[in-house]
Amino acid sequence: MLYGQPIVDMPQDLYIPPDALSVMLDAFEGPLDLLLYLIRKANVDILDIPMATLTKQYLEYVEAMRSENLELAAEYLVMAAMLIEIKSRMLLPRPKADFEEETEDPRAELVRRLIEYEQMKLAAREIDALPKAEIDFQWLNVWVDKEAVVRHPDVSAEDLHAAWLSVVRQAKLHTHHKIAREELSVREHMGLILRTLRHKEGYTEFAELFDPTGGVPVVVVNFIALLELCKEHLLEMTQTAAFAPIYVRLPTDVPEQSMFEVPEAFDGTEEGEDV
Repeated sequence: MLYGQPIVDMPQDLYIPPDALSVMLDAFEGPLDLLLYLIRKANVDILDIPMATLTKQYLEYVEAMRSENLELAAEYLVMAAMLIEIKSRMLLPRPKADFEEETEDPRAELVRRLIEYEQMKLAAREIDALPKAEIDFQWLNVWVDKEAVVRHPDVSAEDLHAAWLSVVRQAKLHTHHKIAREELSVREHMGLILRTLRHKEGYTEFAELFDPTGGVPVVVVNFIALLELCKEHLLEMTQTAAFAPIYVRLPTDVPEQSMFEVPEAFDGTEEGEDV
């Protein structure tokens, strides 16, 4: 169809170049590519190349190339000379080597080059099969607001355990050997923690909520009070990154008037019960 009209006859003024109907059935990237093609086509082992048959087929291809393009066949002629040399060396009798050592196979260097070429060709195919930018996919630019809310990772149990052990080690350094009965209220420590956070604008580091000089019992009760506040969703623990320092803050979704009201009972303890 040309301009909407069917063409049923060959135009009289149509020019056809002499080489227009020349068709290349197999395109090769170089002499090694042609050699590898002939070996795979004959289905022979690359480590045991039949030089006579391979050289004959190779020369036939090169002769066809010379009739079309002499410059293109130049590098193929170099490989043809190498094949003829290897073939002649295999036909000549081999002298017995000293100390009964085996002489090197004349095909060894050619086999090495063919194996390396095949490996590079397979790697090139795998790379070519990868998705290509601007062809298989497009790049997109996404605008991100600098003031977007940063979501900190959740505090893992391992990080909380490590922070707690660090506080206990500091408390043991300030502990004197005294035997005495001391009543400590978890409820009272819960209120102290909430007031401390209120004075620090609702955000402080985990270790700052403990006083190591009070000894191990004090920090233990303080830690229980901290866990109870987290259980009642009156506190939140967060980290800026994995293994980073733990921070404690007041939740933003709890009204301020109820944020500092300590629950009446927790973990089965009655009001006013001490630990």
